[in-house]
Amino acid sequence: MTVSAARKIIHVDMDAFYASVEQRDDPALRGRPVAVGYAAKRGVVAAASYEARVFGVRSAMPSTTAMRKCPELVFVPPRFEIYKAVSRQIHVIFADYTALIEPLSLDEAYLDVTGNLRGLPSASATAEEIRARILAETGLTASAGISYNKFLAKLASDQRKPNGQFVVAPGRGEAFVETLPVGRFHGVGPVTEAKMKRLGIHTGGDLRGRSLQELQQNFRKSGSWYFAIARGEDDRPVNPNRERKSSGSETTFDDDLTDPEAIEAGVLAMADDVWAWCEKTGARARTVTVKIKWADFQQSTRSRSLSSVIDNRETLHAASLALVRSVYPLPKGIRLLGVTLSNFLDVEAGADPSVAEFALA
Repeated sequence: MTVSAARKIIHVDMDAFYASVEQRDDPALRGRPVAVGYAAKRGVVAAASYEARVFGVRSAMPSTTAMRKCPELVFVPPRFEIYKAVSRQIHVIFADYTALIEPLSLDEAYLDVTGNLRGLPSASATAEEIRARILAETGLTASAGISYNKFLAKLASDQRKPNGQFVVAPGRGEAFVETLPVGRFHGVGPVTEAKMKRLGIHTGGDLRGRSLQELQQNFRKSGSWYFAIARGEDDRPVNPNRERKSSGSETTFDDDLTDPEAIEAGVLAMADDVWAWCEKTGARARTVTVKIKWADFQQSTRSRSLSSVIDNRETLHAASLALVRSVYPLPKGIRLLGVTLSNFLDVEAGADPSVAEFALA
């Protein structure tokens, strides 16, 4: 038996997390199509309840599109501090079963329960108990996928949504993957999916039929990953100390910005959001990036790496302003601004690993 096959991995995924929290806290929203976000001209749906999904409303969809699909849609402003607090509750539950927890976002995580702390007989029983406790302690439902590697566990968690779980047993991974569309595979985005379809690759079985050489020729470094997952193989361990690559904040504006004063105010607001996270976690970084999306949807970025860590808000402000001023005079209006910190040098012990990056519409 391989190391991968000997593992017991659970992927826990909260059901319509942000929207479910809003429905839990406001009984008037229960049973109604709810979108977390803003019903503004350039708003974006951050999350959709299952009632809204019936109409085709999805996260990352423009608010105007969502309203056309579902005229009865109720928009609720996001409350990220509440979502973070609930996420911390859930992670406390996880820690009763394993120390090997790898958060992916506020609402999902991998757990390695090969040696679960409760001594439960199986990973399925562990997942059932975790889901029951989440419901009892938060009033929210979660779905789970159970398998012998991360790739299969994540796929499996979608099989019985909402409020269910699914097991891909050792030796069954290749058969499970065979009939699934490649668009469901982690690491296959819309562009790659379209390319695979042009090559006649529609399912896991189609992907398994291609040689490693052919996949590497068409998809370069990713080719070996696709070759492995087509066979249900994934040797990545659950990593509780996964290094954070960046932290950022961005905003889409209702109207295009052309006035430098408004542009710089927007950049400073995004920088303040990022610095608040730095103060909370103790993280310090050297590289600042300003992201600009123009009125015609073209995108530009400007980055600068400082010789020493950014250890105060004023330094972040100055670097961010210098970067955005580098695009003056403006060739066109700006619809979105973002500020991101990367190249972290120090994160204090105890930093909250579940804090996610948010793009607020």
